[in-house]
Amino acid sequence: MPDGLIACTSDRIIQQRESHMSEKIKVLMVDDEAKFRETTSKILRKRGLDTTMAATGEEAVDILTKEPMDVVVLDIRMPGMDGHEALARIKEIRSDTQVIMLTGHGGVESAKASLEKGAFDYLSKPCDIDLLVSKINDAHRAIHDTEAWATEKKAGEVMIRVEEYTTIQGDQSVREAIEHLMRSFEGLIASGSVMETGHRSILVFDRDGDIEGILSIQDLIGAVRPAYLSAPKPSMADAMQYSAMFWTGLFTSQAKKLADVMVSDIMSATPPSVDENANLMELADIMYSRNARRVVVTNAKGRVIGVVREQELFFEMAKIILK
Repeated sequence: MPDGLIACTSDRIIQQRESHMSEKIKVLMVDDEAKFRETTSKILRKRGLDTTMAATGEEAVDILTKEPMDVVVLDIRMPGMDGHEALARIKEIRSDTQVIMLTGHGGVESAKASLEKGAFDYLSKPCDIDLLVSKINDAHRAIHDTEAWATEKKAGEVMIRVEEYTTIQGDQSVREAIEHLMRSFEGLIASGSVMETGHRSILVFDRDGDIEGILSIQDLIGAVRPAYLSAPKPSMADAMQYSAMFWTGLFTSQAKKLADVMVSDIMSATPPSVDENANLMELADIMYSRNARRVVVTNAKGRVIGVVREQELFFEMAKIILK
């Protein structure tokens, strides 16, 4: 192939990838359990996915005849039209729509059988929301760019976008930071069939929008301890042990004092960063060599656009090994 044609083809693939990465993925969530359906849909919307709900296979088919969807998350066991029947009808109506099957305890073999009938993947309940989002992104990627799907992902393709992550400014209080973190956990325990870990950390920015650091739950735990517990003890007190009475009520009093402390006073340094086009091995090396559980992702202008946590890399590893 001539060099000019190779460059043109490469540019086209990159443009396709960038275009589809910026799209809002349209997801149809199909499950007869109302609590699970509503909780999962709410979390998927928080993750930036355009999510529609259906309570039955029949309702899902009706929706798809009127409106295209990128990915359908489909429960196998439902009254009336079950998941297998619905999968067949979905593929008849929208052959390019990708379907992720959900199965309960003991239904894995049934879910595996659905792969031969055109399902993209399957997931067992209770399901981890991070893993579900990862599978939805993979399904969407496979629809639009088979060449890109066959290649290894980049940091920008596995990150959580910064607008979907919990953020705060350094001159805000610990009280406000905790309120932000608590909101990231809202609804997470509303159903026994969906699990989400919350972000467990907050990106800290200054008033100009530049990143200053990160505040993790571990930082909060460290800050609640009185400073004198970490101070060097005099030699005569090397063997000193605190009594149970000493600890009583100390956590409560210290937590109350912490409420009005500024976030910038207790936050950790900014995590290491990589460009959005960095490959996964570069991410893995940074996380391991620098003992970092999170890496921030920047664009060509050096602005932070997302975060990759260790679980994103774990899910990529699992997909390669268990494929």
